Amino acid sequence: MTRWRIGLTGGIGSGKSTLARLLQGAGADVIDADALARACTAPGGAAMPAIEARFGADVLTPEGALDRDRMRALAFAQPDARRALEAIVHPLVGRAIDDAVRAARSRCVVLDIPLLAESAGRWSARLDRVVVVDCEEATQRRRVMARNGWSAPAVDAVMAQQASRAQRRAIADVVVVNEGESIDPLRAQAQRLAQRFGL
Repeated sequence: MTRWRIGLTGGIGSGKSTLARLLQGAGADVIDADALARACTAPGGAAMPAIEARFGADVLTPEGALDRDRMRALAFAQPDARRALEAIVHPLVGRAIDDAVRAARSRCVVLDIPLLAESAGRWSARLDRVVVVDCEEATQRRRVMARNGWSAPAVDAVMAQQASRAQRRAIADVVVVNEGESIDPLRAQAQRLAQRFGL
């Protein structure tokens, strides 16, 4: 059976996760890199001993998980901290993704990777196509403020840490434009992608 390995990415608030759910509903196996990262930074997770050794107990919750809010603040303040965290977590997530791809049974395996553009070199040989969900930055900001209750500066700080729209589009084989509030145009594009990738 020919299998497509599709990298799916998009900036915060772009609708990437919604497209992943639509493709899953069409029959794709979806592997969520964020979920795997959360698993390895949960209490007893594979990354936790190295994280505690590198950053100390201050970035741990009382239960022994990574305190994501504290780590986010530290990473924004100290870029070296973010790189050190990624050096611990990314190889573990990469191995977990490889295991999940081997276990998948669908003709199309979608790898939902938020930071794909930032780490494209690691993924180029492991993906057949890259799908980028794109929208205006103002749309991203509005959606995240409504969804998460964040302030505009908080959203902008996250967006500033992510690849630019141009950088994401530069690695895309397919760009899915997701403006507006209705899900119907995104659903139609998901159906076309499902047909293209044999679902």
